[in-house]
Amino acid sequence: MIVLHYTAMQTVAEARARLCDPAYEVSAHWLIAEDGRAEALVHETQRAWHAGAGAWGGITDINSHSIGIELANRGDHPFAARQMDGLETLLAGIMARWAIPAHRIIAHSDMAPTRKGDPGARFDWQRLARSGLSIWPNVAAPIDPNQFLPSARAFGYGDAPAGAVLNAFRLRFRPWAQGILDGWDAALAQDLALRYPVDPCPPMA
Repeated sequence: MIVLHYTAMQTVAEARARLCDPAYEVSAHWLIAEDGRAEALVHETQRAWHAGAGAWGGITDINSHSIGIELANRGDHPFAARQMDGLETLLAGIMARWAIPAHRIIAHSDMAPTRKGDPGARFDWQRLARSGLSIWPNVAAPIDPNQFLPSARAFGYGDAPAGAVLNAFRLRFRPWAQGILDGWDAALAQDLALRYPVDPCPPMA
């Protein structure tokens, strides 16, 4: 799988320094600057320390099963068009090299919903989906809200607390939504679970 992050730092230079400093015990395979330039920091065949504690689809050692991409962004502003262009080019190459399907492109917040919020509400997942580089739900009407949690877990969110799952799900698929769980949350999650149920995910290397 591929996990998308933002750096939450002021500059790409600061992010690069942090990701390359062994003292911080954090790294990623790729770093994409605001102008779209992609820089390889860890070879894709090697394990990088980008994900941390969490799980997706029953996989708990995400670092051994994924490629991590860091986007230079503080987390409080939109992602530049050129940066998204660069991400799309990079994603297409990685997906082809490793035969990674679009539903295996996830947010850091997806696999660590109690700890992380990146790449955040300003990240354009719909743009990636339109290019076949991610997925997006498609529903016409709300359903019983009680269907949300079983569907979200079947999609991949696993055993995280219900509130954290809802927050992470909305962050990616309904960033404008507020308030309690509703039928639209359930309908979106059910559509994703039916089309992209959890499947085995082998280690990257």
